[in-house]
Amino acid sequence: MKKLSIIAIILSLTTLSLQVFIFATSGSNATESPNHKQTKSTPLCSAPDLPDSITFAGEKVPLDDFYVYESLDRELVTNMYRHSATILVMKRAYRYFPVIEPILKKNGVPMDFKYLCVCESDLTNATSPAKAQGFWQFMKATGASYGLEINDEIDMRNNLEAATEAACKYLKDLKRSLGSWTSAAAAYNCGEGGLRKRLNEQGVNSYYCTLLNSETTRYVYRILSFKIIMGNPQKYGFYLRNCDMYPKLTYKTVELKGQNVDIVDFAKKNGTNYKVFRTLNPWILGNKLTNKANRTYTVKIPGTDGTSWSKMQKSDDKKTDFITRL
Repeated sequence: MKKLSIIAIILSLTTLSLQVFIFATSGSNATESPNHKQTKSTPLCSAPDLPDSITFAGEKVPLDDFYVYESLDRELVTNMYRHSATILVMKRAYRYFPVIEPILKKNGVPMDFKYLCVCESDLTNATSPAKAQGFWQFMKATGASYGLEINDEIDMRNNLEAATEAACKYLKDLKRSLGSWTSAAAAYNCGEGGLRKRLNEQGVNSYYCTLLNSETTRYVYRILSFKIIMGNPQKYGFYLRNCDMYPKLTYKTVELKGQNVDIVDFAKKNGTNYKVFRTLNPWILGNKLTNKANRTYTVKIPGTDGTSWSKMQKSDDKKTDFITRL
């Protein structure tokens, strides 16, 4: 019995030693993708590196002020470790930035404002508790004042192209009134009157020097954090490939006109269904359009690729290299 016990102990020690050896060497011998071999191992949780300098819409951010540095650090940490939401934002950006960017460029609005759109809605037609609506989160009165049709049947705040045009006009008006793009961005959140009141009360002329409500205090820093992360996703732990992203929707346009239109029937007559039609035209709010003003609308219906994911993906959309910026 004693001899058997000794043998059992020896076998146990041998097995344990083998397990330790396998564990210790598994990291270096594990199979890795070619892309991952090129990257350094990063701790599960690490503090992000802030850039030495950064601008918003061409305007320098005073990072040397400790409260500016720490405010940006807070938002960078938050969105770096807000993994699921930030990944989904980047997937959507691949689809929607190509729609937003040309409109910003045409209107002379800096490209950094596409990150304001991210900050506002995560690139969805969201509805806020205050009833702001769409990618750009227009309140009803503001949207209407910038030419967006909003009623019980139509809400152009949910039309990305129209809402982006309106946002450009609004931002340019804020810039002219307040003197800087940074102030325009802050006022987009808290309103021109609210920002101007605080600037005057505190005798300052810079967003970064102004004590504001909590949401607006964080607002521009949140925009900057998305600019930093989406401008260099791998540095902040996000490894996405083109093939992971949502491809741009393919569609063709037709006219919708007349009164008392049955949208379900209209969709069927145009080779699609109500769900897909509403997905492509979220600004139409129901299945009936009385259209009392007898207007003609341009609407989207599926193109030759239909709703096929594989057909919508073009050659670039299928690439497997990790994306370096959005």
